[in-house]
Amino acid sequence: MSDVDHIIVGSGINALVCAAVLSGKGEKVLVLERNDRIGGCIRSEEITAPGFVHDVMATTFVLFITSPAYAALGEDLARHGLEFCNSAHPTGVLRPDGGHVVLSTDRSENIAAFNAISPGAGDSHARIVGGIEQNAELLFGLLGGRIRSVATLKLLARHGWSKGIRGITAFFGEALTPARASLEADYESELMQALWAPWSLHAGLDPEEAFSGQISKVIAFALEAAGAPIVKGGAGNLLSAFHGLIEEKGGTIRTECDVEAVDIHNGRATGVRLSSGEAIKTAKSVICSVAPKQLYGRLLGQNAPEEERESASRYRHGKGNFQIHFALKTAPRWPDPSLQDVALLHLTPGLDGVSKACNEAVRGMLPEVPTICVGQPHALDPSRCPEGNAILWVQLPEAPRFVKGDAAGKLDIPEDGTWSEALREAYADRVEAILSAQIEGFSETVIQRRAYSPADLEAMNVNLVGGDPYGGASSIDQFFAWRPFRHSINHDTPIKGLHHIGASTHPGAGLGGGSGFLLGTKL
Repeated sequence: MSDVDHIIVGSGINALVCAAVLSGKGEKVLVLERNDRIGGCIRSEEITAPGFVHDVMATTFVLFITSPAYAALGEDLARHGLEFCNSAHPTGVLRPDGGHVVLSTDRSENIAAFNAISPGAGDSHARIVGGIEQNAELLFGLLGGRIRSVATLKLLARHGWSKGIRGITAFFGEALTPARASLEADYESELMQALWAPWSLHAGLDPEEAFSGQISKVIAFALEAAGAPIVKGGAGNLLSAFHGLIEEKGGTIRTECDVEAVDIHNGRATGVRLSSGEAIKTAKSVICSVAPKQLYGRLLGQNAPEEERESASRYRHGKGNFQIHFALKTAPRWPDPSLQDVALLHLTPGLDGVSKACNEAVRGMLPEVPTICVGQPHALDPSRCPEGNAILWVQLPEAPRFVKGDAAGKLDIPEDGTWSEALREAYADRVEAILSAQIEGFSETVIQRRAYSPADLEAMNVNLVGGDPYGGASSIDQFFAWRPFRHSINHDTPIKGLHHIGASTHPGAGLGGGSGFLLGTKL
């Protein structure tokens, strides 16, 4: 006798989307989470001072509200209390010399503003986002669809026929262009280059890597079209909405259930065993939203196929993230009022600064001048903190997983290369000094600060290996049809009834819920 139709191991965005879709089809679903709460990288807490609600890790949901998953589930999630807050200015950049530019959700406004900064820059922007619009069916069909499928073959055939051999070859060739090459070709202005240079980092790519140029353009299009929304009251409310929807449809969610192994019988996944000793059977499938080494190591053990075990051992994770959260007495006094309501503001010297910091982090060095992404939740959602106060959500996407040294030559590094508490706070001091140089009287406004090193992030979620929030390096050999492995076929595994979803699988990282939706609609 089977207890459920589907067991889902893990409870990140992909797992929750998959559970909601399957439950909505009348399937009996059980979600098992090893932590004391669901959510994966989605977590909201009062981690600094009472009344200040911080999104500890993920905060921006533009990929979710523009996804097929949201199109299918959005109304039901809204019934369970999900609301989003947004800004007319989703992103911007501030350089050390005070130079700045802000993106609007109004294209005509952007064209005029960018042309004023540098003649032709606005026209280039219009051409870039217009090109994404023109190729939207092909781009988003490939980025978000089931790769090895009849639908994708038809999509490629249709566009190959309309574009011709030269056209479709040129399309894919341009798509592989690194962000540096694209930005230097598209914009003469270093300020305009600086606006977009950091965005490939949010897809797990450095600006010198293949495909980083195209993903930056896709992000530019998405930000202009949909902004950079956050969940009203904290990202945890998204989890509450999913929890309510899944249970409404007959699904079950259990926390503090550490899955120790997936049971295999006659080459088929038949259930799971918990570390407590409890065994749970499933009638149809086990779905694992975990990193490859978790699946083909701990969960399968000797049952893991040799090719998968070998591929998992070679699977690469990317740079770690470093998070800092500030509770402030007042809203930050930026050097220009136009920066006050920017949802995600990058502080960086520019394209070369991003490249330098990335290279330092890849080599295990603490960047001398890190790329700093500053979120301002209070500007979008005043309910996040007491009236008159403010919150800063700070992310550094260029943090070494293991620390070999300090590029500035100033910080003491532990001999074993681990992130100690002292090193974490010393590096946070470096970031705070950069913020203080740009925000008038910043230090005097700080009520409390809370920092998280890559090691801290992994401690909260075992799938964030080395603090990597993207489920593995997103370089082209581990992306698209080759994610997680070169021989992977969609979200199937060689074991019948066992499926793999999450950021380590196609379509990769982000909060779009893509892999969960693709599998949920297929099963």
